[in-house]
Amino acid sequence: MLEEFKKFAMRGNVVDLAVGVVIGAAFGAIVSSLVADIVMPIIGAVTGGLDFSNYFLPLSSKVTATALADARKQGAVLAYGNFLTILINFIIVAFALFLVVKVIINRLYKPEEAKPAAPPADVQLLTEIRDLLKAQAPGR
Repeated sequence: MLEEFKKFAMRGNVVDLAVGVVIGAAFGAIVSSLVADIVMPIIGAVTGGLDFSNYFLPLSSKVTATALADARKQGAVLAYGNFLTILINFIIVAFALFLVVKVIINRLYKPEEAKPAAPPADVQLLTEIRDLLKAQAPGR
């Protein structure tokens, strides 16, 4: 069983998948930073300085805090601002992956130019005979 597992784990697809997961995690961190540090502040500036990360609805009357971290300590909250940030993060990651896959698929599966089919042997022979006869009769 150990030998079978080793054979499975060392397949090219498994190793490629592992590399993809590690790179995907690093890419996810980059996109999270892009959303949190660049996109959301711009959206906040456009909307009048709103900070989406602190948007929440208290689900308990005990919640009186205005910051999300403090409100979570007081009771249940519906943190829809955080959800919006994560949703934007997902859309950016999904779009970037779409572009990467589209580029890769377009490069790998370029349709080959249609090559003219070779004529059958008898047609090829007749063409050669015609060309030979034309070459031998210069006045025609």
